[in-house]
Amino acid sequence: MCGIIGIIGKDGVADPLVDALKRLEYRGYDSAGIATLVNGGIERRRAEGKLENLAKKIAAEPIQGRTGIGHTRWATHGVPNEVNAHPHATDRVAVVHNGIIENFQELRDELAQAGHTLASDTDTEVVCHLITLNLEQGMAPVEATKQALDRLVGAFALGIIFAGEDGLMIAARQGSPLAIGIGEAESGEMYLGSDALALAPLTETIMYLEDGDWAVIRTGQDGGSVEVYGMDGEKISRATRKTAVSGDAIGKGGYDHFMLKEIYEHPQVIGDTLHSFINPATRTVTLPDLGFDPAAATKFTLIACGSSFFACLTAKYWLESLARVSVEVDIASEFRYRGAAMPDGGLAVFVSQSGETADTLAALRYAKDQGQNTLAIVNVPESTIAREADAVLPTNAGPEIGVASTKALTSQMTVLACLVLAVARGRDSIDSDTEAHLVRALTEVPARAADVLNHDERLKELAGEIAEAHDVLYLGRGTSYPVALEGALKLKEISYIHAEGYAAGEMKHGPIALIDDGVPVIVIAPSDALFEKTASNIEEVMARGGRVIFFSDAKGADRLGGKTAATVQLPEVDPFVAPILYTIPVQLLAYHTAVIKGTDVDQPRNLAKSVTVE
Repeated sequence: MCGIIGIIGKDGVADPLVDALKRLEYRGYDSAGIATLVNGGIERRRAEGKLENLAKKIAAEPIQGRTGIGHTRWATHGVPNEVNAHPHATDRVAVVHNGIIENFQELRDELAQAGHTLASDTDTEVVCHLITLNLEQGMAPVEATKQALDRLVGAFALGIIFAGEDGLMIAARQGSPLAIGIGEAESGEMYLGSDALALAPLTETIMYLEDGDWAVIRTGQDGGSVEVYGMDGEKISRATRKTAVSGDAIGKGGYDHFMLKEIYEHPQVIGDTLHSFINPATRTVTLPDLGFDPAAATKFTLIACGSSFFACLTAKYWLESLARVSVEVDIASEFRYRGAAMPDGGLAVFVSQSGETADTLAALRYAKDQGQNTLAIVNVPESTIAREADAVLPTNAGPEIGVASTKALTSQMTVLACLVLAVARGRDSIDSDTEAHLVRALTEVPARAADVLNHDERLKELAGEIAEAHDVLYLGRGTSYPVALEGALKLKEISYIHAEGYAAGEMKHGPIALIDDGVPVIVIAPSDALFEKTASNIEEVMARGGRVIFFSDAKGADRLGGKTAATVQLPEVDPFVAPILYTIPVQLLAYHTAVIKGTDVDQPRNLAKSVTVE
């Protein structure tokens, strides 16, 4: 979703605002803009498209000031253009916003009757006009803002500045993430931002606002300060904490794209994640104290969006086969609307890279209302989902800047694998020898992942063929089915080629009608218990002239490698960990295909990293 930043009390504020927006651009890149206070008035620079367009405009038309706000947009209301770009402003108020104001049309009509003319098609502009209307009626900035906030319905994170008020900024949160950054006492600098990454080079002291909070941020001769209020206007206290997020973590490290860098980080992040849960000496899994026993759960409900959903689907296979427990997997955006009945003693697991996904957060709150124990698997331990869940298992993937998720997914799968083994052992559905065997298989994954990356050039060659296709079919059985779904999603996301992932056994129930020599069929088939079934499906494809690109190990290659159009031979691993490993080459294949097609790999059209609206 959109990214917002605010800085107060810093000379030459425009440059650090733009630098912070660079760290937020993964949240949206339809347009960008900043507003600063100059000689008591509000000045703005806005531009359609990527942040570089804004940077060029500021270079041509410099903007001064010590207080300012900035925004990078993922469009909801109004097309991406300069008029609809944030910050929105009147002559007295400037606002940046992440979220959706649901009652904006009602407010817009009311403002029109009061003589206010709105310039844009956005929902956000009503906020600055509503505050301005209150100022015109004689209210001071803080009271004018409070009264305006009381009128808003929907989700919002807001940063607000006022003409003639160099030492004042107001932040507000309802449903969308927002953090306050505390600068050094002697500097008086204060900050607000959508996430810790935006604030990383500016401060390591962070205060996270909760839903319904609004904050008055000030700076002056006595330094900076922040006062937090609830929607009732009563002052409340929010803890500050140190963040470990570093601005150094977002460089490309010599790679052409963030996505490629993050794919090559698979071995490291899988290893880092395993170190949090595995004792290599005893070959056992040890979870932190969760406050409840996951092995005692009567049912598991796994909920996520996007690639995280595929991690959950993989875990369903693992939990049912190893832990012998009932599992339901659902897409977060669908889950809470069907009024799912959740049994007493159930455990609901929520998987999210950002920990801020609006649909997943709403599903979490529904599950808590249904009396479920809740467990978050997230990459951002300070996120809203992490804070609201009963317990957290972190993924330790580090910042992921590429919009298409890569390393975050394999680290999620790794955490889920450890959870599965702990639950299975706790339920006595596996013995200690089996646990030790599977733990050893997990500990071998980082090295095997490094081996997979050695196929980079081969995958680049195959990408040339994929880039010519209009449609691509991915097939897999068992835990390879979620890998097929991930491969298809990645190809769609970054190359804009239509692709579908299917359970291989379902191909004959419809997709086989698509098979011809112009539709590459990518088959994920490690030599596991389902290999021969998948091999039969491959034969069916080839019998109809389909070109099969075959991902398997040495045994699989010996069985079918001579018949398929192309074979990528991957390391032989235990079937339990195969989906983690096989996820890597399908991501890398999608990457090379997108590069050949010339798309924007890191910032694909219409997408954003963190989707904080429903």
